[in-house]
Amino acid sequence: MVRPQLEAPAAERPAGGIGPLMPPAGGDAVAPFPRASRAEVRDVMAWLALLTEPGDAAAAVRALGRPPVELRQVDLAQIVQVARRRKLDVVAALDVACESSQLAPQARERIERFRELHGWAREALAREPVEVFVVRLAERLGLRRRELFAPAAEEPVADAADEPRRREDESLRETLGLLREEVLADVARIAGRLGELRLDTDLDVSHGVVRYLELIKLAALLERREGLGVGEALPDLNARLLAAATPLQREIYESSPLDERLTGVCGDGRARPALSAEPSLAAFLPRRGEGLMLSASDVETYRGCPLRYKYGRVLRIPTEQTLSQRFGIVVHQVLERYHGAPERTLGVMMELLEAAWRRAGLGEEREEERRLHVLARAALVRYHERLRQEDSRPRWFERSFAFALGPHHIRGRVDRVDELPDGGWELIDYKTGHARTARELGEDVQLSLYAIAAREAWQLEPTREAYHYLLDDSRVPVPQAPERLERVRETVLRVGEGIMAQDFEPTPSPAVCALCDYRIVCPAAER
Repeated sequence: MVRPQLEAPAAERPAGGIGPLMPPAGGDAVAPFPRASRAEVRDVMAWLALLTEPGDAAAAVRALGRPPVELRQVDLAQIVQVARRRKLDVVAALDVACESSQLAPQARERIERFRELHGWAREALAREPVEVFVVRLAERLGLRRRELFAPAAEEPVADAADEPRRREDESLRETLGLLREEVLADVARIAGRLGELRLDTDLDVSHGVVRYLELIKLAALLERREGLGVGEALPDLNARLLAAATPLQREIYESSPLDERLTGVCGDGRARPALSAEPSLAAFLPRRGEGLMLSASDVETYRGCPLRYKYGRVLRIPTEQTLSQRFGIVVHQVLERYHGAPERTLGVMMELLEAAWRRAGLGEEREEERRLHVLARAALVRYHERLRQEDSRPRWFERSFAFALGPHHIRGRVDRVDELPDGGWELIDYKTGHARTARELGEDVQLSLYAIAAREAWQLEPTREAYHYLLDDSRVPVPQAPERLERVRETVLRVGEGIMAQDFEPTPSPAVCALCDYRIVCPAAER
């Protein structure tokens, strides 16, 4: 059998681009697609990742949250919670989640839609050539009318001037989809009450009519002419729609907050988020009393990207540990066990390394693992030698703390606390990454927060804090600026306020995004 081609023959292919998919010889033609958006292409990528790696939780979350399934965030949080508790992958957790009374009927219907699509995809991938399967999958995801494999030469060049319109239209489409679901739910509710003896039946019907008029308004805004902003188009649209409304419907229509949300401004001038039918994720926040349970890592993650915090600590999407992360955990475990051992010789340290290495499932067969094993041995030898030469005396290792900062509960562990010859204390955190300079640590949160913890939880007054970069055998102190601790307190309170308000807007940057485990599910990666 001749397999289908992704490219047309050179004579039939437009210059500079990929032509339409060609059918197999004697087979059915595969219809070409118009060009797809980045989000839609990433939808296909997520499905391919999920089918080849069933444990890829981020890919599963994207497949469940995007069209044609579109589970709500609160439903996704419940499913991931079940997966973590039962130690299941996200797809396997769907059956268990559906047994819960907390899952809405609408969510069960959407999960059934996902199951049908997932079942078809597994079978199709096993029997069809991959290039044909990708096209079929794209069709199932609803991309038939969009360009996926059209000539590159036909792709319009993005213009910075078009960006505001594109962002407005994305928000309008999202709001239109959410409102459409609300209207459908309202239809069933209103219809069910029409046969009842009620005095407010006309009010119910009028509310339903107004919601439908708002749907028409959103659709019309998407069709507005080029160069016309949402705020400029609204007055004329409102006048036309109100001309068809009854007095009661007009009153309801004019009191709707939709226009304010669409233009993004409240009465007090503050930005207002787009209309959302999403239930609150408050039940999934790490609450403790009136505040939150936070760690230094939580604060740093939220500061780096609030959406990454949401994926990791609110939705709690599981991720696979990288080799570098496993390496860092092994080295930390070795040092913790070494300082707790009755005999602290270099030989004991090397024995602990070999045991921890095997326990972590690491070996020396792969080149990268051999390289890391050599690095670990060398770093621990230098650590042992430095320990013998230092004047300070290690007193505690992996010492935990917990204290209140405002309404929030801060907890964590300090790798090592040394007593200095002058009676002071040094807080030390081990790192297995590349060393940062003292200047780069000027805005440090982690050790500065540990310094507050030492005072609040242990009643110790640390005189210095430092990061010990084990691979470089360097000890880099944190600058002791007078205002730094107050600055860190304010930072923690500000972060807590943002989390409590469920402000999880992404703040993409090359440094953060390159190392993020949630790129496949992140909307910022599509811009």
